[in-house]
Amino acid sequence: MEMHQIKRCMAQMLLLAGPGVLISTFCLGTALKLVFPYNWNWKTSLLLGGLLSATDPVAVVALLKELGASKKLSTIIEGESLMNDGTAIVVYQLFVRMVLGESFNWAAIVKFLAQVSVGAVGIGIAFGLASVLWLGYIFNDTVIEISLTLAVSYIAYFTAQEGADVSGVLAVMTLGMFYSAAARTAFKSDGQQSLHHFWEMVAYIANTLIFILSGVVIAESVLSSDDIFHNHGHSWGYLFLLYVFVQASRFVVVGSLYPLLRFLGYGLDWKEAAILIWSGLRGAVALSLSLSVKRISDSSTHLNSATGIQFVFFTGGIVFLTLIVNGSTTQFFLHLLDMDKLSPTKKRILDYTKYEMLNRALGAFGDLGEDEELGPADWPTVKKYIASLNDVEGHIHPHDTTESDSNLDPTNLKDIRIRLLNGVQAAYWGMLDEGRITQITANILMKSVEEAIDSASHGPLCDWKGLKANVHFPSYYRFLQSGVWPRRLVTYFIVGRLESACYICAAFLRAHRIARRKLHDFIGDSEIASTVISESKAEGEEAREFLEDVRVTFPEVLRVVKTRQVTYSVLNHLIDYVQHLEMAGLLEEKEMLHLQDAVQTDLKRLLRNPPLVKIPKLTDLISTHPVLGALPSTVREPLEGSTKGTMKPRGVALYKEGSKPNGVWLISNGVVKWGGNHIRNKHSLHPTFTHGSTLGIYEVLVEKPYICDMITDSVVLCFFVESDKILSAARSDPAVEDFLWKESAIVLAKVLLPQIFEKMAMQDLRALVSDRSMMGTHIRGETIELPHHSIGFLLEGYVKSHGLHGELITSPAALLPSHGNLSFGHANGNQSIQSEELTGSKSASFSHQRSWYQVETRSRVIIFDMAAFEADTAMRRISSFVPHTGEHLHRPPSKEHELMSWPDSFYKAKSQKDLENRQPNSLSARAMQLSIFGSMVDMQWRTRASSSHLVQRSQSMSFPRATSFKSHILVSVKSEGSTTVRKNLGIKRPKSASNVPIPLQQNTDRNESHALDDSSDESGPEDDHIIRIDSPSRLSFRQAT
Repeated sequence: MEMHQIKRCMAQMLLLAGPGVLISTFCLGTALKLVFPYNWNWKTSLLLGGLLSATDPVAVVALLKELGASKKLSTIIEGESLMNDGTAIVVYQLFVRMVLGESFNWAAIVKFLAQVSVGAVGIGIAFGLASVLWLGYIFNDTVIEISLTLAVSYIAYFTAQEGADVSGVLAVMTLGMFYSAAARTAFKSDGQQSLHHFWEMVAYIANTLIFILSGVVIAESVLSSDDIFHNHGHSWGYLFLLYVFVQASRFVVVGSLYPLLRFLGYGLDWKEAAILIWSGLRGAVALSLSLSVKRISDSSTHLNSATGIQFVFFTGGIVFLTLIVNGSTTQFFLHLLDMDKLSPTKKRILDYTKYEMLNRALGAFGDLGEDEELGPADWPTVKKYIASLNDVEGHIHPHDTTESDSNLDPTNLKDIRIRLLNGVQAAYWGMLDEGRITQITANILMKSVEEAIDSASHGPLCDWKGLKANVHFPSYYRFLQSGVWPRRLVTYFIVGRLESACYICAAFLRAHRIARRKLHDFIGDSEIASTVISESKAEGEEAREFLEDVRVTFPEVLRVVKTRQVTYSVLNHLIDYVQHLEMAGLLEEKEMLHLQDAVQTDLKRLLRNPPLVKIPKLTDLISTHPVLGALPSTVREPLEGSTKGTMKPRGVALYKEGSKPNGVWLISNGVVKWGGNHIRNKHSLHPTFTHGSTLGIYEVLVEKPYICDMITDSVVLCFFVESDKILSAARSDPAVEDFLWKESAIVLAKVLLPQIFEKMAMQDLRALVSDRSMMGTHIRGETIELPHHSIGFLLEGYVKSHGLHGELITSPAALLPSHGNLSFGHANGNQSIQSEELTGSKSASFSHQRSWYQVETRSRVIIFDMAAFEADTAMRRISSFVPHTGEHLHRPPSKEHELMSWPDSFYKAKSQKDLENRQPNSLSARAMQLSIFGSMVDMQWRTRASSSHLVQRSQSMSFPRATSFKSHILVSVKSEGSTTVRKNLGIKRPKSASNVPIPLQQNTDRNESHALDDSSDESGPEDDHIIRIDSPSRLSFRQAT
C-alpha cells in the first residue's frame, strides 16, 4: 500500500477497524448468545464474536488489483484488514481475561484498551525510527537489510507483547506503516524487490502453516470428540447460520458507518460499499486466535475443552465459507456493478500495446527465425503459440483511428493524467537507483506525485504545487552571510536547501520529459494527449526559472550537484562493467570481488563524504567586484566598510525612474532588467545587466533622478553603497573620479544605444573603455569633432549640434557620426543601424547624429573608438587560440616543430608586441581584469599606486591543463571573457574535443586556488574545449639530415 493512500483513507480505515470491530463483536456475540444452544455466557459469546470480527480479504484485494478496480477501494479494504487485526486481538485479550475470571468495570475497560493500543503504537514507532537510522549505515548489503527488518519485527513484537504487556501485533503493524512512510526509498531496486519477495514468502509459509494446523485440529476434534457433535448434531447447520450472521453483521457495520465513510477521505459510493460488505473474508488471524483459545481451554477451569473445539470448528468453517463463497463470487459482483469495465482511453492503450507486441514478435522472428546451424523456423507454428495477438493482425494502428467526441471526457483526461504521473513516479524511482536524487528528495517527489494523482479529476496537473514549499531561495541568506554565524551553519541552512531544491527541479523536469515521451509513444498525437502534455510542459516553467536563478546567482551549487550525479553514475558503470566481465568469464570470482570492493569503497566515500559547495564570503565578493576591486586601498576600504550586501528575489525594483538617487547598486550575481517610460527603445531585445554591473552611478555623479527603472529579473546578490560615500570617493582623487565617470558610460551605452551595446558582455565594454576610449572635459565655445566609426556619450553639460539652427542637446545623450548607415563590429558580429532607427518620439532626445558639436556649457564627453576596437576584437579572435606568455602549454624541446604546431617564438613575439602597444588607464584596466578573471587577479596589485604601474592581464589558473604527449593537442578552455567573445563571434565547438577530459594541473598559488565562476553571459555551465589547428602557412618542417 502507498503511504499517501493510507493517509487519505486513514479516517475510513479507523472507523471500520475501531467502531466497526466493536459493532461486529456486539452483533455476533448477541446472536451467539440468543440463538445458539450452547449455553455460553455473554463473555464467551463476545469472545467468539471478537474472533470473527478480524477480516483478511487477501483474495478480494488480489482480485481487485487484477481487475484494475479503484485503488482507493483496495486501500480501504486492505488497510481495514491490517488495522482491525490489531483491534480484534486487543478485544480478544480483553475478553479472554474476563472469561478467565478477571473483572473489569467501564473505566478499567477504557484504560486497558487505551494502554494496550497507544503503548503498542509508541513501541512500533520507536523501533521503526531506530531501524531506519540503522539502515542509513548499511551500504549495498541486501542480506543485512532483510535480516534487520526480520529481527526488528520479532524484537518489537516480543518487547510489546511480553515486556510491556501491550499488543505485539499492533506494534508490528505500526512498524510496517512506519517503514512504508519513512523507509520506502531506503531500499534500492534490487534490494527492495528481494525484500518484497522475502516477506511474501514468509507470509505465504505462515498462512499455510496456520491453515494446515487449523485443519488438523478440527479433524482431530471431530474424530476424537464424538460426544460433542453427537449431542449437538446440528452444529453443521449452525455453522451455516453463523455464516449468515457474519454477513449480516458486516452489512450492519458498513451500513451504520456509511454516512461517514461517504464523506471522509476519498469518499465511498454505494457500489463500493457493496463490494466492501462482500469483501469481509476471514483468515489466518481468526484461525490463530481460535487455536489460542483451544490451547487455553485445555488447561483452564473457566473454559472447558469442548468450547475450545467449538471455537476452532466455527472459526475454521467461517474462514472456509467466506473464502469459497465470497472470494469466488466477487468478480461476478464487480461485473454486475460495471466496476470492471475499461474506459475508451484504457482500451486504446491496450490496443496499441497489443499492436506493438505484434510488431516486436515479428521483429524477433526476423532476427531469430533462421540461422546457419538449424535453418529457418515455421512462422505459422510460432503464431499458434502467441494466440493472444491473433486478433490484432489486420487491424489499423490505434493511433490512426478517428477520435470520438468523448475523447476529451473528464474521465479520459483523468486517466491520461494519472498515467503520465505514474510515468513521472517511475522515472523518479529510476533516478533514485541511478544516484541522481537522494532518498529525502525522492520522498518529497513521490509525495507530490501522489497528491497530484488525487487531484487529477479536478483540474490540470499540479504535482509542482506540492514542491513549491521546498523550492525557493532562503530569505534568511543575508543574515547568515553577515559573518557572525559559523560557516558550517551557513552551509547547512543555505547550501543544503539550495542543493535539495536543485535536485528537485532537475529531477522534476527530467521525469516529466521522460513521461511525456512515453505517453506520446503510447497514445500518439491525440487531442487528449496534447492537452495533458501541454499541462506537463507548463508545470516545468517555474522549475526552469529557479534553476536559471541558481545558475546566475549560485553557479557553485549546480556544479556540485552535477558533479555528484556524474561521479555516482561513473562508479555504477564501473560496477556494471566488472560484473559483466565476471559473467563473461573473463574475471575470476576473487578478482571480481577485489575490483568490486574497490569501487564500492569509492561509492561509499562519495555517499558518506560528498563534495561540498563552498560559497564565497560577502567580503570576498565585494573585493572582487570590478568597481570596488579596482580602486586604491585608501579609497576602497572605506567604501567596503559602508557597503550593505543583500539578496533580492525576482521582480523587486532596485530603484524607480524619476526617484532621487540615494546610492549605487553593485551587482555580484544575478540579472537586472531595465525599462521605463522616458527611455524606451523598440530594438532592445535583452535589456539586462549582469555580474559586474554598477547601476545608478551616473545619476549619483550628476545628482539627478534615476533615468530608468531597474528591476531584478532573477534572484540577485548585490551590494548597496550610499551616494555620499561615492561622491566623497570621487572628490578624493581625480583618477577615481574619471574612473567612476567611465563606469557610468558603460551603463549609459547599454541603455541609450542597445542596438550596438546590448549584447556586449560587461568585460568587453570595460575593454572598450579601458583600451579604446577618450574622455575629456570641454568648456563653452569649444567644438567637438566626432571621428568616423566612433561613438560619443555626453555625460554632463550641454552641447549644440553644428549648424545655423542647431538643436540643444542635454545630458545624457548618445553622439553618433552623421552617416546614413552605421556599421560597427563587436563581439556579436557586425550590426548595421539605419539612421531612421535612431530617431523617433521616444529616442530623439537621447541619440543624435552630427559630425561637429558646439559646447554650450562645461561638458564631459567620452568617445569610443569603435574601429580600433573592431581590430582588437579581431586580434582576440585569433589570440584566443594562442596561449599568452606565462600560460603556454609545456612541450618537450624535441617536439618544438611538430607538424600541426606554430613555433613558440611566433606567439612570444606577438604577445610582446601586444603588451608594448597596450597602455590603458590603470583603474579601468584593473576593472576589466576583475570583470574577466574575478578573484584570480593578483591581490598584491592593491598595494601598488593606482597611477604608476602598467597592469598586465592576469592569467587564470582555474582551467584544466593538458599534459605532454607525443602527439600534442593545443586546447583552450573557456573562461568568462573568452566564452563571451567566442560565443558572440559564433565560433562553434568541435564535437571531437567536447568529451575529452583534460587532467587538472595543481595550482600552487593560494590566491588562485579557488576561483569564482560568476559568468555574466548566457553560456551554459559546461566547459568548452576548442582544438586549435595551426595555419598551414605557419607550419615549420624539420630539415632532413
